[in-house]
Amino acid sequence: MPKNLVIVESPAKAKTIEKFLGTEYTVLSSFGHIRDLSEKGLGIDFEHNYEPQYTVSKDKVKLVGELKKAAKGAEMVWLASDEDREGEAISWHLSEVLELPKEKTKRIVFHEITKNAILHAIENPRDIDINLVDAQQARRVLDRIVGFELSPVLWRKIKPSLSAGRVQSVAVRLIVDREREIQKFTPEAAYRVSAIFLVPDKNNKIVELKAELHNRLKTKEEVLLFLEKCKTAQFSIENILTKPAKKSPAAPFTTSTLQQEAARKLGYSVSQTMRIAQGLYESGKITYMRTDSVNLSDLAIGTTKAEIISMAGEKYSKVRKYQTKSKGAQEAHEAIRPSYINEHKIEGSAQEKRLYELIWKRTIASQMADAELERTTATIDISTSDEKFIANGEVLTFDGFLKVYLESTDEENEQEDEGMLPPLKVNEVLNMKDITAQERFTQKPARYAEASLVRKLEELGIGRPSTYAPIISTVQNRGYVEKGDREGEIRPFNMLTLAKGVIKDEIKDETVNAEKSKLFPTDIGIVVTDFLFSFFPNIMDYNFTANVEIEFDEIAEGKTAWTKTIDAFYKDFHPTVEASKAKTDHKVGERVLGTDPKTGRPISVKIGRFGPVVQIGLAEDEEKPLFASLLKNQSMETITLEDALELFKLPRSLGEFEDKEMTVAIGRFGPYIKHNSKFISLPKTEDPMTVSAETAIQLIEKKREEDKNKMIKTFTEEPDLQILNGRFGPYIVYKKSNYKIPKKQDPAALTLEECIKLIEEEDKSEKPKKKRFTKK
Repeated sequence: MPKNLVIVESPAKAKTIEKFLGTEYTVLSSFGHIRDLSEKGLGIDFEHNYEPQYTVSKDKVKLVGELKKAAKGAEMVWLASDEDREGEAISWHLSEVLELPKEKTKRIVFHEITKNAILHAIENPRDIDINLVDAQQARRVLDRIVGFELSPVLWRKIKPSLSAGRVQSVAVRLIVDREREIQKFTPEAAYRVSAIFLVPDKNNKIVELKAELHNRLKTKEEVLLFLEKCKTAQFSIENILTKPAKKSPAAPFTTSTLQQEAARKLGYSVSQTMRIAQGLYESGKITYMRTDSVNLSDLAIGTTKAEIISMAGEKYSKVRKYQTKSKGAQEAHEAIRPSYINEHKIEGSAQEKRLYELIWKRTIASQMADAELERTTATIDISTSDEKFIANGEVLTFDGFLKVYLESTDEENEQEDEGMLPPLKVNEVLNMKDITAQERFTQKPARYAEASLVRKLEELGIGRPSTYAPIISTVQNRGYVEKGDREGEIRPFNMLTLAKGVIKDEIKDETVNAEKSKLFPTDIGIVVTDFLFSFFPNIMDYNFTANVEIEFDEIAEGKTAWTKTIDAFYKDFHPTVEASKAKTDHKVGERVLGTDPKTGRPISVKIGRFGPVVQIGLAEDEEKPLFASLLKNQSMETITLEDALELFKLPRSLGEFEDKEMTVAIGRFGPYIKHNSKFISLPKTEDPMTVSAETAIQLIEKKREEDKNKMIKTFTEEPDLQILNGRFGPYIVYKKSNYKIPKKQDPAALTLEECIKLIEEEDKSEKPKKKRFTKK
């Protein structure tokens, strides 16, 4: 048995570290946390100063035994989990559960998994930082209290199985608030006026000079009056202003900025970015990926400078030291950067290569010289008007960091790239080709994408680098938020053009408000947000949530006892929960739409067992209420009485096919066609209100063909056993359990006896599972 045992939290990390250490070291993985708060009850002892009640996860019992055995046989145990608070907590839990003596336990941390970093960490061990552990305990305990106390209130007031979280609920509120801003938004129109002038270039060839009116005109009448003046106007250069300008590179990546830029440039989701980045870190290719620091070590700055000079020359290098602005940032940590800056590319998957290249370019660019530009502005006089046209040009005189990288933005920009202006002189008379006035509209607030939501959370001081991805995933998994696309809508706009003395007036169409991979609140998300905001305004307050993060930071710095923070919170929070239980017994989130013209009964929209529904009548009425599910594109907030009444036209008969009636209806999982006791899902492109009998027949026949192709073989003597064709190839189904078929065997040729043998063999290899096949 080697003298030294190193414990990390992931097998991939263990594999990389093992390469750098000699035969005297064994590296094992804890596979993340080995214990957590007990699932029995709250898992917190309120009688003993909020003492957490931890239990080892069932799936970790065997692993803990193996680690205990390895630790007993080692002379020294090195706890090498990640350097953040969660990593510190993992090390602490290991030391407690494995009962590691302090004299034979050392804690080591490193920003990157390289040989030098690992050896340096071993030469400079420390004790477990109990302040970091306490900060993590405080987060875990506080979040458990909030979830455990609020969730039952939601079950009673809104719908069973709902859950609430301290940070997640605030994130949903951001999305709900933005949705309401969009619903209230009224676009305002104005006319953007641009002109094209014909001028000679330096070779005396006629080229186009584009210019724009310095302000927008509010009404069509103003535009027509202006264009009439331009019919007889002389256009000339009034002034030319040329001045130098600079662009500076962005700072190296933090967790937040990496998530944002990977979304913009690579189209990765937040969780996808973190999964790929974790793989790059654990394989020793980049530094630690959960950080809010933009700081680079002196060594990294030095090696980056040498690399820039080697590939581009001295003039492209500029040493920069960035300061972190985010709350609670830890300057001792580094920004995300390549472990070896001289490695421009890496081996790995296509996704890993692309993300690594992004990190490498950003790091290199951050230490490069400014880009230098020359900006020229020409003011064009109109002899018949006080208005002015402005022509802008820009020329890059030194590319600097742009040689490598330019940061993207979320903002959609109508402006075209400005090129170099042709040679112009003051008082030069210009030949006007045409003037166009196009009606433009103010833009509604943009819905959040995953990355822009992360940026907003960071701005507000909500969450920390390690929590952004789980927040985004949790709100979607709980059904409070959906990520999706929305087709744009056609909007008409007015365009007026003056050319050759004639004004042309046209109405054109454009597609607007198309959405891609944006976050939309669901009806349940909106109802839960409104309820929590009404009864628990503190929990839903952005500043309160941010201040809790600051308190966690103070605990991590040893300035505050974690139990004191929990006590102050609980003594205010718990009475509020108790008071909310007594306030009302009726369900929340119900909206009355009006009266049913046929029966005179009230019509309302509410959250039902399987989602939002329209209800005709009341529960206490003698006649039972009628229910209809909302369509996918409908919302409880915006549905009208007319829309609601349309829903009760379902189920709708589509006629007969093969002497059996076809009907269309909406169920728990969306719209469907029913025929001969079979259910066929309606595609998203079809509307249940308008789908035709012909389309329904096509869908029925298509489903039959799919089912036919899916079925490979059945057995009359064993009807519960089938051989099917699945997404990943043929397989056996028996009593709702799936079994693999070896590649070398022909599924269609399998006998019943051979299938039974394959089932029994797979059952034997899965000892904990109950035997599923019984011979007759």
